[in-house]
Amino acid sequence: MSVEVTEVTFESLGLTKSLDKMTAKELRQVVVAKIPSIVGASGMQKDELVKSIKEVFGIGGEEGGVSPYKDQIFTLKRQIREMRDQKTGVEGRQTRTQLRRKINKLKKRTRRLAQAL
Repeated sequence: MSVEVTEVTFESLGLTKSLDKMTAKELRQVVVAKIPSIVGASGMQKDELVKSIKEVFGIGGEEGGVSPYKDQIFTLKRQIREMRDQKTGVEGRQTRTQLRRKINKLKKRTRRLAQAL
């Protein structure tokens, strides 16, 4: 009895987005369907799935740890939460509008920083 082993390349997976942007459900489907060398994918969390896929294909062993943008994003989001709390307690329409605009600017900045990762 001979078992035929097919070579799977990263390009042959046909991924439309990066591994980090995919959901855990999508990653499990890819692993079960196309990468038989990874066993136990149905019980793995997303970070475990991404790590095991990267190990199989030898992609980016060591990453630089936490990106410096993460801290900025967290502080901006904290500011947004504080401004939302302020907005609910404010009576004047003009100050509410100003707070809403500031919140929108901060949200745009966090999105740009997240894309830069």
